[in-house]
Amino acid sequence: MTTTIKSAVIPVAGLGTRFLPATKAVPKELLPIVDKPTLQYIVEEAVDSGIEQIVFVNGRNKGAIEDHFDYSYELEDTLRRRGKETDADALKAIADSVKIVSVRQKFPGGLGHAVLAAKPVIGDAPFAVLLGDDIIRPDPGARPGIGQLMDAFDATGKGQVALMTVPLDQIHKYGAAEGDVDAADAHRFNISALVEKPPPGTEKTDQAVIGRYVLPSSIWQLLETTEQGRGGEIQLTDALDVLRDREGLMGVKFRGMRVDAGDKLGYLQANLLEALDRDDLKPGLLALMQQLLDDNR
Repeated sequence: MTTTIKSAVIPVAGLGTRFLPATKAVPKELLPIVDKPTLQYIVEEAVDSGIEQIVFVNGRNKGAIEDHFDYSYELEDTLRRRGKETDADALKAIADSVKIVSVRQKFPGGLGHAVLAAKPVIGDAPFAVLLGDDIIRPDPGARPGIGQLMDAFDATGKGQVALMTVPLDQIHKYGAAEGDVDAADAHRFNISALVEKPPPGTEKTDQAVIGRYVLPSSIWQLLETTEQGRGGEIQLTDALDVLRDREGLMGVKFRGMRVDAGDKLGYLQANLLEALDRDDLKPGLLALMQQLLDDNR
């Protein structure tokens, strides 16, 4: 499916403190889900949706991220010499899949600040944003998560955010989208207000914003003039709420399942779900899980 969205921004400058000590020397984005780095799943979602350029907003000491998506001649050559052509081809395919550009976020100024760092590369064009902690497993036959937002942007011309229904008493953990379901499409949502982590007792919606966005280039000026918000950081949610007021903003109640790979239990869930999707791992994993259940009763 053709799309006007050709570039995606993926912020990867975070320190990954929730996964210390594993992330002391290894970027959290490269922690494996089974045998593939978490970030590779995010990049593949973008590529499978039609994205042609990925902009990593990187930080110090995270050069390994760029290395993973680059060619590794020595390793590929060694594998081919050993007759492991399939493995070598798989490594080459990572670098062949998409154009990678890396920019530096020089200090931790919030998600809005991170996205703004990509402006010199993206320029005057709409673009996608994918957060690396959120893995979206689309329903069978559905477009990848960000692809669903890209389709909605192409159809409406309005900025899009991904929405997920959560229990009302959990909405304080998320950005919250108020509004109503679009009359023309039950998976689209007309947003009337955005609230970043509403305090308990003030909840007005069960629609949580998660880490996928498709934005018009007009967001740059809004991010440049957004004042520091919650936590002393430039919040993307604040700029989005101004965008909503000026141009309109919609949500996509995506078809699929979101797994929070930035949470320890969510990360374990992501590994289990991926392993269960693989014919070579599923039988052994089910047997192991049954044994563990029996042993812990």
